[in-house]
Amino acid sequence: MSIKHGLLALLREGPKYGYQLRGEFEAATGATWPLNIGQVYTTLTRLERDELVHAASTEGDGRSMYEITDAGRAELAKWFDTPVTRESRPRDELAIKLALALAVPGVDVSAVVQRQRMSTMQSLQELTRLKRGSRDGEISWQLVVESMIFAAEAEIRWLDHCEAMLLRQRRRPAGTPQTYDVPDEQEARQ
Repeated sequence: MSIKHGLLALLREGPKYGYQLRGEFEAATGATWPLNIGQVYTTLTRLERDELVHAASTEGDGRSMYEITDAGRAELAKWFDTPVTRESRPRDELAIKLALALAVPGVDVSAVVQRQRMSTMQSLQELTRLKRGSRDGEISWQLVVESMIFAAEAEIRWLDHCEAMLLRQRRRPAGTPQTYDVPDEQEARQ
């Protein structure tokens, strides 16, 4: 998610100040993506430059209240209508780290996997505690936390897979090419 689209979504409800947007963004995401106020105002400046928002009014203290424009509404609708693809997501730092650990002599790749597993399991436990402490009616926050829980669970499964691959690699006689077993349809369902 871009901050740009998050702010546009919040402005769709009506004009708001930068500090209001920051608070509502963090509330909607369960503070899992904290924003500093500088990010909010930098983004608002760009949105205003691109004519997606405009300053609706300015208080005597210099604070501006921002409002979404028709172009901003169209950009937001386009964003909601466009699926997120894997190509548009950031590179997976963990996958790159493990690939490089395999390529660099002297790195204990199994230790890297174990440290990551422990860290991810701790994060998963904390996320599970957060989910248990959530109140009914906070569905936007629950969706964000559950997405993070599923991602952590998937990462642990992937780390298990990496570890199994490393073990198979160690057991192979030197010079034997790597082969990958493709499970048949029945095995895949189990």
